[in-house]
Amino acid sequence: MKTAWKVTMSAVLLAGGLWAGSMLNLTAEGAGVGSQPGTAEDPVVTKSYVDQQIQKALQGGTLSPPTQAPAATATNAPAATTAPTKAPASGSGDTGNTGNASEIVDVKPGQTLIAGAGAEFIVRAGKAVIYSQDANGVADLTDGVDLANGVAAPTNHLLSFPRDGRGIAVQDGQTMKIVVMVRGAYTLK
Repeated sequence: MKTAWKVTMSAVLLAGGLWAGSMLNLTAEGAGVGSQPGTAEDPVVTKSYVDQQIQKALQGGTLSPPTQAPAATATNAPAATTAPTKAPASGSGDTGNTGNASEIVDVKPGQTLIAGAGAEFIVRAGKAVIYSQDANGVADLTDGVDLANGVAAPTNHLLSFPRDGRGIAVQDGQTMKIVVMVRGAYTLK
């Protein structure tokens, strides 16, 4: 008799759980929790369409509404990307990219890597010091401190250069080059 009671109670609890779960599912669907992809509220777009809209936005164009996305076909080619442009050099030396891409620059002893306004450097290898013509230094965004002229530039820290005329150089007495990852315009002197 105890076994029959246990089986009956298990069946009642299982049926009650299924009924309660189905009622919760119905109320959730009625509340609009699960919107269907591909509708006006949740449009489906292709990667090439998104890339195209990003390029238009970066070039100052207007954005099309997402409901005008092209249909996905097997012949859709990825959108072409524009290579970063080179900024004109101010003085002698090389000038780096002005886009969002990073570039690896080797700085030999006796050379100075001067940043353009808004450039960012990460010293990857070697011993470098901060170079600045004025009292203000360079922002070390990793530690949240300002590094003055002549202070050692820490390795693997993000350094931000808000104005032209500041940079980094190989530390005096070092015979090895420094390797710097650069984002933005720069001049190598």
